Amino acid sequence: MSSSAHRDTGHDHAAAGPGPDRLWSVQDHLDDVLATVRPLDPIELNLLDAQGCVLVDDITVPLSLPPFDNSSMDGYAVRVTDVAGASEEFPAVLEVVGDVAAGQTDPIAVGPGQAARIMTGAPLPPGAEAVVPVAVAAGQTDPIAVGPGQAARIMTGAPLPPGAEAVVPVEWTDGGSGEGPVAGMRARSLAPEGAEGHVQVYRPAEERAHVRAKGSDVRSGDRALAAGTVLGPPQIGLLAAIGRGTVRVRPRPRVVVLSTGSELVQPDEQLAPGQIYDSNSFALTAAARDAGAIAYRVGAVADDAETLRATIEDQLVRADLMVTTGGVSVGAYDVVKEALAHVGDEDEPGGGVDFRKLAMQPGKPQGFGSVGPDHTPLLALPGNPVSSYVSFELFVRPAIRTLMGLPDVHRPTVTASLAADKALTSPKGRRQFLRGSHAGGSVTPVGGSGSHLVAALAQANALIVVPEDTESVEPGTEVEVVLLG
Repeated sequence: MSSSAHRDTGHDHAAAGPGPDRLWSVQDHLDDVLATVRPLDPIELNLLDAQGCVLVDDITVPLSLPPFDNSSMDGYAVRVTDVAGASEEFPAVLEVVGDVAAGQTDPIAVGPGQAARIMTGAPLPPGAEAVVPVAVAAGQTDPIAVGPGQAARIMTGAPLPPGAEAVVPVEWTDGGSGEGPVAGMRARSLAPEGAEGHVQVYRPAEERAHVRAKGSDVRSGDRALAAGTVLGPPQIGLLAAIGRGTVRVRPRPRVVVLSTGSELVQPDEQLAPGQIYDSNSFALTAAARDAGAIAYRVGAVADDAETLRATIEDQLVRADLMVTTGGVSVGAYDVVKEALAHVGDEDEPGGGVDFRKLAMQPGKPQGFGSVGPDHTPLLALPGNPVSSYVSFELFVRPAIRTLMGLPDVHRPTVTASLAADKALTSPKGRRQFLRGSHAGGSVTPVGGSGSHLVAALAQANALIVVPEDTESVEPGTEVEVVLLG
């Protein structure tokens, strides 16, 4: 997987940063991220390996689907005039001239007491030992033809034989038994006589009844899939149906997620005093996969700059994008900032990570830049659970979707009426993102504004957006809502 697709495009985050006092807007920070991240180079993949990837080129149908007229039912292929007026009292009695099975290509088989008319140059039918009359013309591959007063037993998906105009379901017939209507066909191995003799048909059929027309799904030359389509199961099924075994796509980006903090313990381990479980790396890895990435979770890294740098260096081999959480604020143990703030000053011109303050709540401290010899993009998110998740949705998810080559990288937004018991307050000059439950045309706040409230986040399916210049939002006000699911 080429890393050149996401190399830095002239941004020198370490050397040309805006200074520590600049307060970035949410949009400016997002614009900077998306200006640096580039779609991954296309590759050719087998169909199942391409699941979840984005199609690079339009796909044109090389053959019609279905490729031939075929039966949509198990029954009998007939001529319309031969079954006109048929009823249970006065059934149409037709000669059964053979079986037409899906996938059948042999012309006809000659069994004991049978014969086939054969023309000069025609292949000798299976089972025949001499040339005696019944119907195999030179070059014939259709199993059988239906003439006046005749029917052919036909299976679902089998080609409509020459002469037939419709299919009557087996339930409309006696199945060749002579004993009244039947519920279905007996297996050929159990009832070979069903492919010969006579069948009684109890209902008429219109022309083309129970016949799938050639090209009724798609026609040769049609566009099957457009470039930019994400390949899910239905799309992969269509590609297989038109004979495509491989497809050119942008691969799913590989995202490495690691959390930092000496206080973090992995789930199922025993907590010591002052410790908490590492939830961020799990939430963000799951979010990366939900966004379409192949995501790898790295266990929490202790608050040691050298250890963090070494861990990031080790992980770069499998990363198209690095995401860290924690250690980006102004504390004495903010290890990500300590470890990466000056990495661009060493041996990698054009690299480095810029640590910023954003005019948003939650998620004010952020970091963004590139690391390693291939200038792999890195987004450093704050450590509080809600802050990290909101930051992921606003900045990391669009970066992942950009790497995939998708034309629309953002979550959908709608307007909704605020359903709340009292007015919402928001700090002046900050764009606030509150967790909400959206249903119909309204949205209800979930939990408080604290950036540590994980339980409230688990109940939310939307983010309520309060603009920078708004300090209070009254119930019933129309607000912008980012839909998360």
